[in-house]
Formats: sequence, C-alpha cells, structure tokens
Amino acid sequence: MGKIIAIANQKGGVGKTTTTVNLAASLGVLEKKVLLIDADPQANATSGLGIEVESVDFGTYQLLEHTKNASETILATSSPNVDLIPAHIDLVAIEIELVDKEDREYMLKQAISDLRNTYDYILIDCAPSLGLLTLNALTAADSVIIPIQCEYFALEGLGKLLNTIKSVQRIHNPDLDIEGMLLTMYDSRLRLSNQVVEEVRKHFADMVFDTIIQRNVRLSEAPSYGESIIKYDASSKGAANYLNMANELVKKNMETV
Repeated sequence: MGKIIAIANQKGGVGKTTTTVNLAASLGVLEKKVLLIDADPQANATSGLGIEVESVDFGTYQLLEHTKNASETILATSSPNVDLIPAHIDLVAIEIELVDKEDREYMLKQAISDLRNTYDYILIDCAPSLGLLTLNALTAADSVIIPIQCEYFALEGLGKLLNTIKSVQRIHNPDLDIEGMLLTMYDSRLRLSNQVVEEVRKHFADMVFDTIIQRNVRLSEAPSYGESIIKYDASSKGAANYLNMANELVKKNMETV
C-alpha cells in the first residue's frame, strides 16, 4: 500500500516544489515507485521534471473534475521510477468550478484511491495557499511535509497552516499526520539560519526532520533545465541533502509499519 504525502505551506518561496521534485527523484533512485501530483496552477513541478506545460492535455484539472481517470492523466518522466500527473494554468479555475459541488473536498481522494497499489509514494505539490486545492490534497493525504525556510519570517503563518491541518483532521481526514517539518534554504554562515533551526527544533522537537536542505546554487539551477538535482548534478550538496531526506523518510516509514 503506497503512502500519500502532501507537501504544503501557504507561504510561497519556502522550497515546496523543489522539495517535491527532488524528494520524488531521490525516492526513485532508492528504487521506490513514485507518483508526483502537481496541484499548483503555477505548474512548476511539471516543468521541473522536464514536461512542457503547454503540451499538457490532461492532468490534475481533469482529475479533480472527474472527467478523466487517473490512469489517463499519468505521464512518465525522465527520472527513474517517477511518474507525474501534470498541472496547467487551467487549474486556476478549478476552485471556482468545484465550489458548489457536493463532496468538493474529496475530489482528489476519490480520483486517486486506486493508485495506492501501484506506487510506494504519492507526493502532492500543493499551491501556496490554503484554498480548495490544498484542502483536497490534505484530505487525500496520509501525512503532510511542511517545508520551512531558514529565514526571518520562517514561523510566520505556520500557526495558520497547523490550524488548517487540525480542522482537516477534525472534519475531513482524521488519519492525517504531520510527517515532519523540513528546514530548507539553510546557510551555515548566517547567524539567522542557525537561530531559525534552533527555534524550530525547540518548538517542534521530534516533528522536525534531521536532514536540513542547504542553500545550493546547483539546486536553484536545476529547474531551468527541467531536471531534478539528482539528474542535473548528482555530486552536489543539494543532491546529497535530498537523498538523505529520502533515506530518512523511508527509514521512518519502515519503523512505523
């Protein structure tokens, strides 16, 4: 049975898509079968895996509308063991279209329920908002990874996200867990980065992944080539960080089985 993990934070620029794409690629290298669902209208995860967004015919939009089966929306990627359900700018309209539908929060859950047996991990890249798209992802997921950047406003808005997760647990998905908080964009030379790490670990203790994602030029460059960091530069610090993260995630989930 595969595990469904949403990668969510309503703040933009915290490393959500970078984490989803590179965690998926790293799990693939570890010979896990992975499906990445791009649930962000910006479609950065789609282009980050080398798929031309303009050429996307079917994807998350049709999946949420239930006009296509999940199998009709899945694309193979050049990353080993990683498949993708792509996004397109059309996805912007889905929140308005779903708003008066019954069970609108469960559209994604219903659409992907049969895929659990095909994949070890299903990762959902969420939009930087707490709207209906993110709500669908959290309702469908078993757990959520929260990327937190090691910068000044790191903890701002985190309370709001945690409240949203609590209300999803209460109303839509009682089994939703927090898989962990992932510290991103860490620069060991900056006192501020170290203070944020200290602060987050103090507040959230065991909920924080041991792996920290460091600032890395190669990591920033990879998406412009439509490649994961593993494919773009496997010897980089960014690749090492995400492989560590994938190992930590797999080990953690083996312990809880």
